[in-house]
Amino acid sequence: MNDPSRQATRLEAIGGRYDPWLLGAAVALASLGVVMVASSSIELTDSPFYYLSRHLIFLGVGAGLAFWAMRTELKTIEQYNQMLLLTCFALLIVVFVPGLGSSVNGAKRWINLGVSKFQTVEAVKVLYIVWLSSYLVRFRDEVNATWPAMLKPLGVAVALVGLLLMQPDFGSSTLLLAITAGMLVLGGVNLPRMSMPIVIGLPAFAFIAILEPYRLRRITSFLNPWADQLGSGYQLSNALMAVGRGEWTGVGLGASVQKLNYLPEAHTDFIFSVIAEELGFAGVCLVVALYALLVGRAFWLGMRCVEMKRHFSGYIAFGIGLWVSMQSFVSIGVNLGILPTKGLTLPLISSGGSSVLMTCVAVGLLLRVSYETDRAERLRSKLSPNAQPATASAAEAPVEVTPVRESAPVAAAAQAAAPQRGTSRMQPRVEPSYGRLA
Repeated sequence: MNDPSRQATRLEAIGGRYDPWLLGAAVALASLGVVMVASSSIELTDSPFYYLSRHLIFLGVGAGLAFWAMRTELKTIEQYNQMLLLTCFALLIVVFVPGLGSSVNGAKRWINLGVSKFQTVEAVKVLYIVWLSSYLVRFRDEVNATWPAMLKPLGVAVALVGLLLMQPDFGSSTLLLAITAGMLVLGGVNLPRMSMPIVIGLPAFAFIAILEPYRLRRITSFLNPWADQLGSGYQLSNALMAVGRGEWTGVGLGASVQKLNYLPEAHTDFIFSVIAEELGFAGVCLVVALYALLVGRAFWLGMRCVEMKRHFSGYIAFGIGLWVSMQSFVSIGVNLGILPTKGLTLPLISSGGSSVLMTCVAVGLLLRVSYETDRAERLRSKLSPNAQPATASAAEAPVEVTPVRESAPVAAAAQAAAPQRGTSRMQPRVEPSYGRLA
């Protein structure tokens, strides 16, 4: 006979596998970032490798944080969901504390750590995604059925946005609201009910955008940057010249002219323009393809997790996928002149300590999701070796159903053993299958 204790030990020894495509895309983007930071910043200071050395240090620390996230059980992180939300508010408030907060160009977005400055909103993005994922797990059915449960995360997001606008940071505010809306939709919120806050919020946010004169100038200059090429259109016009010089294959690595103190923030916000100039259309396609692979695998992981009823893991994957996709889209759009100028870094590529650190943590969480999902599938196949795959169609596995009258005790036992959908006290709802057989 099998010893139960030995069997349990064997099951606990089952490990998972990190998604190689996800890991490969992240490493490729980070490696390309190292090369382009070195190329775009070599003429910015007397020390040609200052920004490269700084970027490598942050990337090394970020890799260590990513490894820590990869080795941490998600259920352990979920236990601290309320503390994570309080930390979000604390980080956004501490920038206003004299002696701790640091101001750059009139914006109070950083805290002074002595050796470096840290932009707190980068950490808030990760912590907020984890908290919202936990909230959607705890109140999945209420979010779909009631107004208060849907409005609570929106209220939290509005409170965080209020603190961000005081710094001010309009770009991160927009990104945070977009992540919230996207995660609520993927979490199963009632779409007609969700449309009302959006209809009310969009005009209000548009009014906030044009309330400040400098934001209004960015919008008007984006429409025609050549009208004031040496003024409000300076950044975009130089970015477009860099993109135009690249043509199909680029002018060659290190041969960019616009990075020679013509293009502002060439190593951070406008690094994509340097990529377009030096690597051409081929380099642009490579960057877009790597982001598409990274985000695509994140959403694929999220769908797998939801189908396996691992909702917390799935919502984390969805949230990080939304964050990386929207931030990279805005950054690329600004460089190509299809969106108004806004200072958002290109994830894993741009130089910037805070962004690099927290993006690495997000990638580590994604890899942890892939590990635990693969481990759960291996465990399920170990316990049920003869089970049919979940993706098998009805034609591949026909089943003939014969009605059988069960006794009351047997029916009660079967009902008690049936897996429960959701964690709330309300009536369970049918889970979305995302195009596959649930």
